[in-house]
Amino acid sequence: MLEKFDKPNRFVHRWLLTRAGQVAALKTGWEWPDYLCAAAVRLGIDRNRYLVTPGLYAVGTPGPESPVLVTANYKLTLDVVRRDIRGLDAWILVLDTKGVNVWCAAGKGTFSTAALVRRIQMVGLEKVVNHRVLIVPQLGATGVAAHEVKKTSGFRVVFGPVRSKDIKAFVQAGMQATPQMRQVGFSPGERLTVALVECSRGIKLLGLTLVVLFLIAGVGTDFFSWGRAWHGVRFGFVILLLGFIAGNFLTPLLLPWLPGRAFSQKGAEAGAITGLFLLTILNTGAVLGLGVLLGVIAIGSWYGMQFTGASTYTSPTGVEKEMRLAIPWQIGVAISSLILWRVGIC
Repeated sequence: MLEKFDKPNRFVHRWLLTRAGQVAALKTGWEWPDYLCAAAVRLGIDRNRYLVTPGLYAVGTPGPESPVLVTANYKLTLDVVRRDIRGLDAWILVLDTKGVNVWCAAGKGTFSTAALVRRIQMVGLEKVVNHRVLIVPQLGATGVAAHEVKKTSGFRVVFGPVRSKDIKAFVQAGMQATPQMRQVGFSPGERLTVALVECSRGIKLLGLTLVVLFLIAGVGTDFFSWGRAWHGVRFGFVILLLGFIAGNFLTPLLLPWLPGRAFSQKGAEAGAITGLFLLTILNTGAVLGLGVLLGVIAIGSWYGMQFTGASTYTSPTGVEKEMRLAIPWQIGVAISSLILWRVGIC
């Protein structure tokens, strides 16, 4: 049933024999490695390799009439699903999304009609269940055309709730979703969880950028000044750090209250708030002060824009449009900031 099954013992409870072959029955409880790995990927550690083998899995003791849930092969996604459906006997059809979650994979084209139909055929799903119904996550709807799946495979697609914690209630209600099950939220806690991923990336970029700023600040008509380099890099560090905080933390926390819809705009606004606050406590000249403010705005806008691909506020086409419009002016503001910063530290 599975193409390859690496390290199965940790989250597999037992094996079930079906007419299509053996199926791995998953544990529904998390163990300490699951918590540890979940925390690591939330911080961006080894994120791209946190995946499971696509194929058919089971939870509980499912039979031919048990529901079939479709999900992605991002390990954290599967872990959350198997935990949330504890007590439900079900089959889980895992698509090959290259380790990407359902919503993002639907936008990228890996959680798709073709991928779903192909996986149905590969696992011989028609031999495992008597019914012809698949429960597909609502957030995967952008990648799956239900009528094409029915036409090609004979299986009918029913779009399930947004959150896996509602799957049991959804199934028990005869696959009828309440309005609350269809609502997509983006709570402060969830926004900060996404921000944590950017922290690991930002730390690496921060170190490299500081080295570059140190060299730019030190170089001058006197060849190189260590004093000027340290003076400049201190302000450079403040610009980078506050821009990072504004984009990654203030933007998601203040998301509903910041004017506009574009995340790049919201990040710029958070950067402006942070930068203006900083100028009230720093003793800088007008040139350096303006350079600091513009730098925080540009960096805040850049990091704030990263949320446009991690929120249901925008569609895949909306993400592309925003980036095309925002990146040119972000670059322009960043260059202006760099020039003013360099002139201001002389």
